[in-house]
Amino acid sequence: MADFIKIFPIERRAVPTPRDMVKDGKCVFGTFDKEFETMDLLGIRNPTAAPDFLKRLRLTLWQATEVHMKQGVLLAVVCDMGIFGITLNIYYDKAEKKVYSWSTNLPSKKTVIAPNLLNGAESRGETNFSHVHYVNNFQIGKCHLDGHHTDGTNSIEYSFDLERLSKPCVVSIPFADPNVRHRPLYSQKDFFKATGSLTFNGKTYLSDEDTAAVVDDHRGYYPRKAHYDWVTTLGKNTINGEKKWFAFNLTRNQSIDQDRYNENLIWLEGRTSLLPPVTFERDIDTRKFTDGATWKVRDEHGMVDLTFKVYDIYRMEVHAKPFVNIDYFVTFGELFGYLMDEDGTKYTLDGLMGMGEDKTLLL
Repeated sequence: MADFIKIFPIERRAVPTPRDMVKDGKCVFGTFDKEFETMDLLGIRNPTAAPDFLKRLRLTLWQATEVHMKQGVLLAVVCDMGIFGITLNIYYDKAEKKVYSWSTNLPSKKTVIAPNLLNGAESRGETNFSHVHYVNNFQIGKCHLDGHHTDGTNSIEYSFDLERLSKPCVVSIPFADPNVRHRPLYSQKDFFKATGSLTFNGKTYLSDEDTAAVVDDHRGYYPRKAHYDWVTTLGKNTINGEKKWFAFNLTRNQSIDQDRYNENLIWLEGRTSLLPPVTFERDIDTRKFTDGATWKVRDEHGMVDLTFKVYDIYRMEVHAKPFVNIDYFVTFGELFGYLMDEDGTKYTLDGLMGMGEDKTLLL
């Protein structure tokens, strides 16, 4: 059996989290074992090339959750992009293999992103048509999510209580040389069991023993030109003949050192196992999506070899040149292939639900 433990640099191993993510105008970088108490990213001096009085407009904040149910997959997002806020709900109906979506803009000043994930801190976005709400108690491994959205034709409403299943993934990734500029991308992702219900177009679905969620708390200064790819699964997988909790996260973004700073890992029951940097290849540009398009995701060590067969996508395309250009696609489908953990244990993915993102920004 292969042993991959030695391929991971020390920066990939979680260390005790300092109280403050930002101190004296500078940000800490690395991998951490729990939540930060303070994350004052506006306190960073000159995080971008723009003047400091513009940095609030360059800072992106969001809290998002994927909930995987027997009938479908929910993505619930409240996001503050500095120039405006968004409430976004996406539902993928497994039986139809079809995406339904609701997106509403709101003023940035009316978009609330929790200052941290502790002691009941809340994230919230509310409009006449939508509401996305989080109550965060990660210090005891819990989170509450509720929301609703309608467009006059389709509607969704949900409420879930989440309880942590594994260790958190907490990273602060440099998007620029820290000797020149402290430009971070922070992300905390957690794997949860979900209990609650979702009502789609008047039909209510209850959680069951396999219902799972991943919460993503995300804050950072993206470069003016940026791109990232992402794919995940969450729920249960058959391991040694038993159904066990299982999830993974694979992302490639603007990290200045993919080996030392990334968020790739497998979540298992009560523990995690690191994964190395990966590359994404597509048989067709996502902008030209057709049913059955495939993504290939691989690494250089033989730990990741998966195919993502995409059945439907959500599109957000905003083109207002030269000021704002966003190509954001959320994809749903089926996974095939395998992952290997640090000990060399292979996990077959064939038939598992897959969800991904392909996002390009010019801001």
